Amino acid sequence: MMTRRDLLARSLTLVAWGMLSPAALFATFAEAKGKAGPKPFSKAWLIEEARRLSQKPFDPPEETLPAWIADLDWDDYQSIRYKNKRAIWAKLDLPFQAKLFHLGLFFKHPVEIYEVVHGIAEPITYSTDLFRFGPNLKVPRKVSDIGFAGFRVLAEPDFERDVFAFLGASYFRAVGATKQYGLSARGLAIDTGLPRPEEFPLFRRFWLERPAPKAEFVTIHALLDSPSICGAYTFDVNPGDTTVMEIEAYLFPRKSIERIGIAPLTSMYQHGENDRRVADDYRPEIHDSDGLALWTGNGEWIWRPLVNSPVVRVNSFMDNNPKGFGLLQRDRNFDHYQDDGANYHLRPSAWVEPLEAWGRGAVQLVEIPTLDETFDNIVAFWNPEEPFEPGRERVFKYRLFWGEPPVSSNAAKVIATRTGLGGIPGQKNRIPSRKFVIDFEGGRLSELPDTAKVEPVITASRGQLKDPAARPILGTNAWRCNFDLISEGSEPIDLRCFLRDESGALTETWLYQWTPPA
Repeated sequence: MMTRRDLLARSLTLVAWGMLSPAALFATFAEAKGKAGPKPFSKAWLIEEARRLSQKPFDPPEETLPAWIADLDWDDYQSIRYKNKRAIWAKLDLPFQAKLFHLGLFFKHPVEIYEVVHGIAEPITYSTDLFRFGPNLKVPRKVSDIGFAGFRVLAEPDFERDVFAFLGASYFRAVGATKQYGLSARGLAIDTGLPRPEEFPLFRRFWLERPAPKAEFVTIHALLDSPSICGAYTFDVNPGDTTVMEIEAYLFPRKSIERIGIAPLTSMYQHGENDRRVADDYRPEIHDSDGLALWTGNGEWIWRPLVNSPVVRVNSFMDNNPKGFGLLQRDRNFDHYQDDGANYHLRPSAWVEPLEAWGRGAVQLVEIPTLDETFDNIVAFWNPEEPFEPGRERVFKYRLFWGEPPVSSNAAKVIATRTGLGGIPGQKNRIPSRKFVIDFEGGRLSELPDTAKVEPVITASRGQLKDPAARPILGTNAWRCNFDLISEGSEPIDLRCFLRDESGALTETWLYQWTPPA
């Protein structure tokens, strides 16, 4: 607890710092580095620190945990609970509180966590007094400062459930109106989807700014580090029915990077209505997200349903100055999941909105095969065309929305994609084919009479399209498009579809990649 004397001393320190030139300021920061106790902090210093570290070889973190937590199983780790009364800011009557995660299980990299008050960073020291431990854990009487695994933040009026959390490498996630976690985001993705192990940058240090008494948002700073790059991050997080993170990333490459992912999102898709390759389960669908949504620089809206690909697959959607992209959970019908534990129908969507022109590049989608719903097998990110090279600093600013996207097309949206054997029931199919059925709803399409002339516009990268049709689904506001695809070979086929009438497009554009069985 800060005393009046501490506050006065720090205020005098801030006055003195305000008289220093920028060069002297950074020199003083460097001098303070490594000393125990409070240290001056600012975003400018963090950026300079990331730049400085990028000019040195990567110093990997310690991964050897103390013996008493080195081999925790899932239940033992879950039995470690941060004490509510020890929550950061709990005694200050502020709109936010923070709780810390213990090291153990999958989380072996310690992170340093600081509280920032009036420009002074105070380290938060580990103590077993901060936690409650399960009966199977034998906690030593004396434990050194082993650090923490991460932290989570809660907001009034509900200090029982998380708003967002940072835990593991550079992963973080947040909730929206449903208060349900789902997909995750990362600080950065490196070499994801290449034929070699990807690199996972780490958030090594965090600075939590103490919020004002009536603050609507909380600010977090983080230092990202990896063999290839160093970065300074700032997150302004405003919770609500849609939690909004305004993110600034200052990136300093140590070496050339073949594939970098800006604003990466990580999710899970095991099976759904369009892909039942792995579906031996009582639940009809299992996924955190069901599609990738794109709002391109030229204003086109695209929906790409996810699949549980039998092989690692990377798709690139070329663009110039994208307006947004995200992994969405559009299907909110409990009956489609029948899971009252995981509550997949409540999982949030995540939407990325660039705050400045990102130039040329591609939104890349990586789909990895999985048999396990606990494995995140979907990754989407922005891959800029301009290469990342040492000495070329880059800055990316964007908003990340957790909940429902803040924008959407006025056109009808894809609400379901189904696929199965082609042909007409009861008739022998001489030439094997695949049937695709796409349902659209909303916009001007749902207002058209059943007799309206609606045309499906369908293209395929190879193969023959057969019997395309579009019609209203009786008793609903939706329209259905279906067609058969006849093809040879096992190479992937790219499909594209939208509906239009004489006045123009009525729907967003549906994209799909079909891989015929070998």
